[in-house]
Amino acid sequence: MFEKLCKLIAEQFGVEPESVTADSAFVDDLGADSVDLMDLSMALEEEFGMEEMDSEDIESIVTVGDLYKYMQEHLDI
Repeated sequence: MFEKLCKLIAEQFGVEPESVTADSAFVDDLGADSVDLMDLSMALEEEFGMEEMDSEDIESIVTVGDLYKYMQEHLDI
């Protein structure tokens, strides 16, 4: 599941999948802005069947690891 998430993030941000780690910060390492994060949220809904993320949840997610933890809590994985 984590590898699938990293691949999706790499596609969304135009980086190599190998460069996406649990410690990768969306803003500092991947150059994401709020629009990018909303797009990622929509892609997660499509790919993993997640419910729409609240803006507060999106703002609290700093790294890929944070997002994966959020997914574990909301998807029963």
